[in-house]
Amino acid sequence: MNIKIQAVQFTADQKLLEYVEKKVSKLEQFFDRITSVEVYLKLDSQSSQIKDKVVSLKCNVPGTQLFAEDTNKLFEEGVENTVNSIRRQLKKHKEKMRAS
Repeated sequence: MNIKIQAVQFTADQKLLEYVEKKVSKLEQFFDRITSVEVYLKLDSQSSQIKDKVVSLKCNVPGTQLFAEDTNKLFEEGVENTVNSIRRQLKKHKEKMRAS
């Protein structure tokens, strides 16, 4: 599985990048045919709210592409939420593949 992390319009520190990679790599436990994962970390300057950190996660599996996005006040919480969302989508995708 190829993991690509992009910080848009800011420089992410090494701790954050390692955290994202650790969490995303756990997705392989649920589906071993993931080809690549793209993670985008963005700061939402348009928002006047406290929740201004946006995490987008694109997961490529054979035949489809899964996507999740979360806006939160911490990147870590956003990563946690998007990984959980992708995990649920992977389980559904796996069940559909078994059924057909």
